[in-house]
Amino acid sequence: GSAAADAAPAGFLRASGTTITDGRGDQVLLRGVNVNQLVDFYQPKAGIAATRPLTEADFVGIAAQGFDVVRLNLSWSALEPTRGTLSQSYLAAIKEAVGWARQHGIYVVLDMHQDGWWKGATPARADCRPGTDPMWGYDGAPAWATITDGAPRCQFTGRDISPAGDRAFQNFYFDTSGVQSALVATWGELAQVFRDEPTVAGYDLLNEPGFGETAPVTTSYLLGRFYDRVIGAIRAAGSRQIVVVEPSIFWSGLGFDSGPTPGFTTDGNIVFSPHLYAESITMDRSLGLPPIVGLERQFTLAQRVAAQYDAPLWSGEYGYWGDTADVDARLARYAKAEDANRLGSAYWVWKQACGDPQNGIGPTGNGLQVQNCTTGGDAAPRTDLLDILSRAYPRSAPGALSVLSAKGADLLLVGTTTQDSCGLQVWVPGAAMPTVHSTGVTALATVAAPGGWLITGCASGRYTLNTGT
Repeated sequence: GSAAADAAPAGFLRASGTTITDGRGDQVLLRGVNVNQLVDFYQPKAGIAATRPLTEADFVGIAAQGFDVVRLNLSWSALEPTRGTLSQSYLAAIKEAVGWARQHGIYVVLDMHQDGWWKGATPARADCRPGTDPMWGYDGAPAWATITDGAPRCQFTGRDISPAGDRAFQNFYFDTSGVQSALVATWGELAQVFRDEPTVAGYDLLNEPGFGETAPVTTSYLLGRFYDRVIGAIRAAGSRQIVVVEPSIFWSGLGFDSGPTPGFTTDGNIVFSPHLYAESITMDRSLGLPPIVGLERQFTLAQRVAAQYDAPLWSGEYGYWGDTADVDARLARYAKAEDANRLGSAYWVWKQACGDPQNGIGPTGNGLQVQNCTTGGDAAPRTDLLDILSRAYPRSAPGALSVLSAKGADLLLVGTTTQDSCGLQVWVPGAAMPTVHSTGVTALATVAAPGGWLITGCASGRYTLNTGT
């Protein structure tokens, strides 16, 4: 690792080569969900809230699924509504969420979220030219950081392509009126707030960056330059947490992308985080074409790019929508491929409100915890999805893992460690106490946890662990 990674204080996660570790020689898998309940979304329908309130009960529920991470989506518009001043009430809400996560043993990745650059919709009397459509607003930058030069806010094939959105991104990449510098400074301030908080595993610098008007200049060179500037501000603030960098929105739309040029930063404490949506929201699926990139192959392509950065791979978003049987089958395939690649991820999304512009205003709010749009209360949760997502996995494992496969409470794990470590911790779901078979593991203990069990032990050399029911 680099000086930055090595300087991460005890108790903080860090990137060590292509794995996320705890700094004690144990690999950590971050498996969990996105939480969008602090996002400053456009509200399509008056009287129907665009988010559901975030409470400690959410973290209790997330912990009971065995998840150990939340990707907490934040809005720059809410964080810095007035240029140069961070909102103290919004900061307090973020701190409160991090506090709840800490109490329930969950890491947090702070994600500067945006969809379609900002929450401006097409003006009521605007004329959208043929081939484009009027659009809702979404979420992201404050109005003062949105420079559209009067380009129309009309979408082409989806929310991420509108002349106004592309122009706003272009002006951001070229730091027109210092808007990029403003976000760089804001990240420095946010990092200063959380620099001593090991619950904050990392900072996800910008969700699914748009391509502006001059890709790949924007999506590789200028995006990398922005990331490097932010990393500088974060480190200058004395914060040693992992920095999570994403390729452009192209990755979510196509299943691959170029991304920032390797060497865009000298900082070694970074994680590469494409959103692995192949066979889901990719353009081939929406256009009814055969997959450009298959669900399993996307892991190979993503691992290849992560290796170029000498960085761990972490899918910050993925998910499937549509026919239940189809969704369940794809998620089961994703789970199998994720385990085979020994990776973590954050599913989209824990809760989605009935008034969320991404939900489309239907009979339910479409998350893992479903909202009934008639009553505004809870509907039955998506247990079909949760059963797959809450499967057994190693939260931390000494050394390097060579085999991981799991279904429900049944897990097979093989690892090798060059140094003896008592950092093995495995989550197993369900009411039944698991039967544990192992080799190379001592001091085995199985303790009840909310929603399941935690198996801990000390590993030496080559070790195996499997749980049968």
